[in-house]
Parts: sequence; structure tokens; C-alpha cells
Amino acid sequence: MMSIMKRILIGRPLKSTELSEQKLNKTKALAILSSDALSSIAYGPEQILIALMVIGSAAFWYSIPVAVGVIILLTALILSYRQIIFAYPHGGGAYVVSKNNLGVNAGLIAGGSLLVDYILTVAVSVSAGTDAITSAFPTLHSHTVEIAILFVILITILNLRGLTESASILAYPVYLFVLAFIMLIGGGIYKIMTGDVPVSAHTPIGTPVAGISLFILLRTFASGCSALTGVEAISNAIPNFKDPAPNNAAKTLLAMGALLAALFAGIVYLAYYLGTVPNEKVTVVSQMAEEIFGRNVFYYFIQGTTALILILAANTGYSAFPLLAVNLAKDKFIPRMFLMRGDRLGYSNGIIILGLFSILLILAFQAKTEHLIPLYAVGVFLPFTLSQTGMMVKWIREKPKGWKQKFTINTIGAAISLIVTIMFFLTKFPKVWPILIFLPLIVLLFHRIRRHYDAVGDQLRLSTCEPAVKIEGNVMIVPVAGMTHVVENSLNYAKSLHPDQIIAVYVAFERDSEKVFEEKWKKWQPDIRLVTLHSHYRSIINPLTKFVDTVEKKAKEGNYRVTVVIPQFIPKKGWHNILHNQSSLLIRTFLLYRRDVIVTTVPFHLKK
Repeated sequence: MMSIMKRILIGRPLKSTELSEQKLNKTKALAILSSDALSSIAYGPEQILIALMVIGSAAFWYSIPVAVGVIILLTALILSYRQIIFAYPHGGGAYVVSKNNLGVNAGLIAGGSLLVDYILTVAVSVSAGTDAITSAFPTLHSHTVEIAILFVILITILNLRGLTESASILAYPVYLFVLAFIMLIGGGIYKIMTGDVPVSAHTPIGTPVAGISLFILLRTFASGCSALTGVEAISNAIPNFKDPAPNNAAKTLLAMGALLAALFAGIVYLAYYLGTVPNEKVTVVSQMAEEIFGRNVFYYFIQGTTALILILAANTGYSAFPLLAVNLAKDKFIPRMFLMRGDRLGYSNGIIILGLFSILLILAFQAKTEHLIPLYAVGVFLPFTLSQTGMMVKWIREKPKGWKQKFTINTIGAAISLIVTIMFFLTKFPKVWPILIFLPLIVLLFHRIRRHYDAVGDQLRLSTCEPAVKIEGNVMIVPVAGMTHVVENSLNYAKSLHPDQIIAVYVAFERDSEKVFEEKWKKWQPDIRLVTLHSHYRSIINPLTKFVDTVEKKAKEGNYRVTVVIPQFIPKKGWHNILHNQSSLLIRTFLLYRRDVIVTTVPFHLKK
């Protein structure tokens, strides 16, 4: 039944030779890998207004120069990541750049930040999309968490179906969103030009505002920079592009930057000119759409596409997280299971882990976007800063043709990214302090995993491991619970291997049953030695393991090996297992980690 459900949800398995068909062209890649960055237009401008609200609506005109600063940083990042694409065409983004140029720990900080960031991408995007839905339908407000979790599950399943299939489906909502926001900006500009917006709706640019300070402006700028999340995703996902992958990735990055800059500038300008004030229950985009078009089909089209892209922006995380995990797993910093491709040739383990952690975050923060965004933004700008700095080091060390211009671009990007990171810590410390705890823990975990893999390699490598112990003979111990076909099958298997000795072990709870069993055994298997153990505390494991220890000590003296042969019957239906004690499973689990004891399970399949 599980297999049938898997085929229905995920589809038929794909051959390894079909991998090239799973690559993305520029049109699909722009939709899939830019959805996170483009979706931030829906909440980035709102974060600017929220930061300025501490002064009052009169300070909203400062959103214009702040937006200019954000676009300058966006330009520096786009140009920088374009350089990274050609310098590191196999992907990896900030992790690979930082590791190669700043050292392993810098790379792990960038990699750990991005792993957490992609989890936050899913949680933030889905939560923001759910907010857009509840803004249009206030009756759903009390079910925000449940709706968000449902969307995460659906997107996870969609991504498990494969990159091309998910891209084919998700491309339409992204381009519809771009169309909707062009309509919104165009409708707003038309309304302004026709004089339908009163001049009193906004404070003129340049109006002195009491209480404004450089600190507040920097905090506002940092909040607005949340619109730049997802910019690095394309540089991480270069292997997903069709050949020539670096060229296609670079063109897609430039297209994303142009779209993001144009739409972000348009929304900030409209929000300022219309005098839109942030509201906890109604998003800024919803307010603007209602003011420009009213509650008609255009309003619901804008809200619907906004909700869709906010939710589907999570797909950027699903595209980039598994590839970053692959790079970390290749370097042995995270489990090797992240290297495995699933039935549909995607890195299924990474996709599933991402979905699970995102659901945990949504539950922990109750799908509150404003609580997640600061932590999310810090997780982005820390790798931004490290990758820009890493590229600066690369240009200084290698000095290729035109390196000074490239160095200048990276220096500007690194400086602004560092300022934004510091501002987030200074102004939103109560919301971002967890990163100071979990990021060092993640890096420590990376090192512990790498140490484990190194230790395993040293012990398994033929040139370094201890010489194998010569085995002179074999003693087989067969735990028995009765005289059945299951036990008979196991004894016959043990005999076929011609061991030096076979010992059947029976653990009795009562003295009377012990004697009865011994008498029956002599008649049934007279050539097999039976050892009966009495258990005062009704435990099978303790007496059995003590006996195995005793035999093992004697066997070691003659270089003999001890093999425990465990009889186990397999029910015809899987759910029948809950009707049985699973003693064989407990014995095997307990003995498996004992040194120098071989554990063998002999299955007996029931036919009905």
C-alpha cells in the first residue's frame, strides 16, 4: 500500500540516464530560483514602513532614499554573484567561496547560515503567503498555522516529483505574480497622474521630521534589505541549469535583478505616494490594491497571485537547500545520505529534511512572519558578507585581468552587507540572538561529523587499520523459545555451516517449565547441546547476554568466533508484527553492538 501511495504522489522512478532531462532552461529557472527574491517585494517595502512607524507616518518619505540604497546593494550583489557563477561554475555559492578563500570555518559559517536560511525561506514564504490569504478572507485568520503546514506538505510532495515537473507547474504563478504587480504599479501610477490621489495623502519629500536619526535610517535600511533574500540561490544551483550552465545562470541572475529592482522601486513609491500605513491584519499590498482597484476581480487577482508566489517562494529553498547539502556532504560535514538521489533523480533526503524542519519552525513561531523575517535576513546577510569578502581575497591573490574593477564591486557589496548585518544585531537583537547560539553549535556539529567520517576512514582503510584476526573456529549459540519450525529452520542452517559447536539456549521463568522443556528437547534434538538459564526477573536479554559473554571469553583463548543465530518468523502481513513480542528484534539490537559477536537472523516466512 505504501508503494502504491508513493507512486501516486511522486510518480514512476526515473532512470539515471534521464538526468539531463531534469535540467532547467532560463525561463523555468527564473521562475523557480527567483521566486524567493521576487516574493520579498510583497513584504520588503512593508518592513521599511514598519521601521519608520516609530517616528510616525510623516517619516514615510524616507522610504524613497532607503529604497535607493537597497537597489544599490542589490546591484552590487547581482554583479558579485555573477562573478561567483563564472569563478565557481559547479555551484556551492557562499559556502564554496568562503571555504576556498577564507578558510574552512568561514565556509562552514556561510554553509550553516544558508542551510538555516533555506529552512527559514520555506517557513517565512509560506507564513507570508498564508497572511495574504487571511487578509483577503479574515475568517481563516484563526487557522493560519494549519494552512501553512498544509502548503509545506504540498510543496514538499511537488518537489519530490522532480525538478522539471515542479518547475513546469510553479512557473505560471510566478509570472502571473509579475504581471499582477505590473498591473498594480501601472494602475497606481495612472491614478496618481489623473489626480485621483490627494496630495495630503503623503508628506512631501524633504520635509523635516522630528526624531529622525542616522540610527533609525540604518535600521530602516536593514529592514528593507529583507527584500534581497534569495539573491544567492542561483549561484548555489548552477548544476540545475542546462548547458552551458554558467552562462544560463548568469543571464537568469541579471533578469532576476532587473525584475526585482523595478518591482521593488514601484511598490515603495506607490506605498509612499498613497500614504499606506502598515496594519497588523491587512498587508500593505492588500491595502494598495484595494485603494487602486477596489474589491473587484483585479484586487483578488493581485491577492491571489501574491499569496501563491509567497507560498511558492519556498520552492527556492527546495531547489538550493539539497544542492548546498550535497556540497557539504561531499566534504563530509553532514551525513552522506544527502548525496543520494531519489526515484525522480532529485536529492529527496534534502527535500524531506527541509520540509520537516520548516514545519517545526512554523509551529514554534506560530506562522508569525514578522518574528521570522529578522532571523531570516541575518541568515542571508552573513553569507553575503563572507562571500563578498572571499571574492575580495580571491582577486587580490590571483590578480586576473580587470581584477581591480571586480575587487571594487565586491568591496562595496561586502561593506554594505556587513553594515546591514551589524544593524540587524543592534536593532533587532531580541529577535536575532538565537543565531549566536545555534550557528556555533551547527559549526561544531559539522566538525564532529567530519571527525567521525575521518575516524571511520582510518579504521576501514587497508593501509592503516589493524590486521585481521585469524579465526580458528566458530561456536554458534541459538536462542530458542520453543520447539517449532522456526527453531528447526535455524538449527538446520547452523548445522549446514559445520561449526565446531552448536549451543541452544533456553531462558525459563519457572523451574517446572525448565525441566519439562529439557526432557522434550532430548527427544527432539538429542545431538544439539541445550543450556537452560533461569531468569529471576523475567528478562530474556540479561541471562542470554551474560551467557554469551562467558562463551566469548573462552572462545577468544583459542581464536574462536561466537555467532548468535536468531530464529525469527516473518508474518505474511506487516501489521501482524504488532501482535507479537518481537523478542528476536530486541536480542539482535542488543547484541549487534557487542564486540566480536556475530549476529545472524534466520527468517521463517509464514504463508497465511
